[in-house]
Amino acid sequence: MSKRKIQKKLKITLVKSPIGYRKRARLTLEALGLRRMHHSVVQPDNPAIRGMVFSISHLLKVEEVKV
Repeated sequence: MSKRKIQKKLKITLVKSPIGYRKRARLTLEALGLRRMHHSVVQPDNPAIRGMVFSISHLLKVEEVKV
């Protein structure tokens, strides 16, 4: 039997409005799938997602979730 790796995921929640921030921040939110305040999405934990989260970390709350 093969062992399954526990895949880490990130629960990302928008906690601050992007109004007044640069357009690139809004586009990053859209790419992550966040649409409105207090909306949460679960994304895989990989370098691409981590980079997007880092670039707009001032707008987000991030939690690690094990699936």
